[in-house]
Amino acid sequence: RRQQEEALRQSEEHFRLLVEGVTDYAIFMLDPNGYVLTWNPGAQRIKGYQADEIIGQHFTRFYPPEAVQAGWPEHELQVAAEQGRFEDEGWRVRKDGSQFWANVVISALHDDSGRLRGFAKLTRDLSERKRAEALRLEGSQRDEMLDAERNARIEAQHTARMKDEFLATLSHELRTPLSAI
Repeated sequence: RRQQEEALRQSEEHFRLLVEGVTDYAIFMLDPNGYVLTWNPGAQRIKGYQADEIIGQHFTRFYPPEAVQAGWPEHELQVAAEQGRFEDEGWRVRKDGSQFWANVVISALHDDSGRLRGFAKLTRDLSERKRAEALRLEGSQRDEMLDAERNARIEAQHTARMKDEFLATLSHELRTPLSAI
């Protein structure tokens, strides 16, 4: 038993060292409602918040206002909870208000009984890649493309949310008559 406990302690220590040693990725956990539970040095470097500033805060602060208004952050958690995983690329917001292009992966975390315990969120700053792509395009063409891309993303987010709401309503409406049968 002591050997098992020691092996578990060492395994937990190795995992902690791994997460704390990664600085190219923001790695943190969210509770089931989207509040930040943990924060690694990569998250601090990429997003600009110290752990004591952000732990306990809702993760919507990492999204541009139009994405929050469209319900996109909640949609991401909903999809991750239903499908186990969600991946996206889009604009995110740092502590100083600047925006950066990010690749985000959210994984649902369940306990042994299958109960949702929260989410692991991994974010990578892809701003340099996005800038390189933008430099290849010329002035006004670049601005038009970025505006169109932002508008298309907002529309896609809104459409995805409406689809999910429709499916949830349909599922509920079908379940009621079927229960009686």
